[in-house]
Amino acid sequence: MQGASPAGGAILAGMVTARFHFHHELNDFLARSQRGETFACAYPDASSVKHIIEALGVPHTEVELVVRNGAPSTFDVPIREDDVIEVYPTHRLPAGMESGAALLRPPLRAADLRFIADAHLGGLAQLLRLAGFDTRYDNHFADDEIERLANAEARIVLSRDRELLKRRTLLRGCYVRALQPDAQFREIATQLDLALHVRAFWLCLMCKRRCVPRARTKSTGACPKVCASATRASSPAMSVAACSGKGRTGSA
Repeated sequence: MQGASPAGGAILAGMVTARFHFHHELNDFLARSQRGETFACAYPDASSVKHIIEALGVPHTEVELVVRNGAPSTFDVPIREDDVIEVYPTHRLPAGMESGAALLRPPLRAADLRFIADAHLGGLAQLLRLAGFDTRYDNHFADDEIERLANAEARIVLSRDRELLKRRTLLRGCYVRALQPDAQFREIATQLDLALHVRAFWLCLMCKRRCVPRARTKSTGACPKVCASATRASSPAMSVAACSGKGRTGSA
């Protein structure tokens, strides 16, 4: 597929030219000359909004709202000559268009905050589990497997791979910009408003099973030294958050 070509000179037969403006952090994905600007591009007639947005470098999972000629649009609408397309990320929507009817996907609910992280985000996966969020991670997961599990289990894909997030069947995903796990966690927590849903030490960091209160002296035999180390008590008689599994470790 050919990339976007700047408008100018004669327009080839079968091509249409539209103008685009990407808002806020979506500019990170664009060529430097296009950032913060309204720019024109020519594309084959009947190309969809989604097709062109991704050809310009922006994964569809990063887009919350598309406004075409002043009205909300879906991804599959074909581009027409002289269309003006504005593209908005999550939580950066224009006044009057924050409602679910205008958005490209339903608003996130607490039950939707389930994740799958790609091979480069093991540290982030552990921090999300520590905060109580159901997060799948295995550094051997291929992209096809991540896509399959995300769809089968309704998970949000976390990745630093734009091409993975552009996969057609993915409903939700987040491109992770930060490089260090603590900064990655802050980024995702801010983007998805996770603060209200944190349940610290709710899940085992190793096997993702629920942690349960257990006397500190009886916490051996589960995932070793992981959940049992997450205690605020110094007395061996006090309870700790211990894995409910029977020594099960590894990815899940």
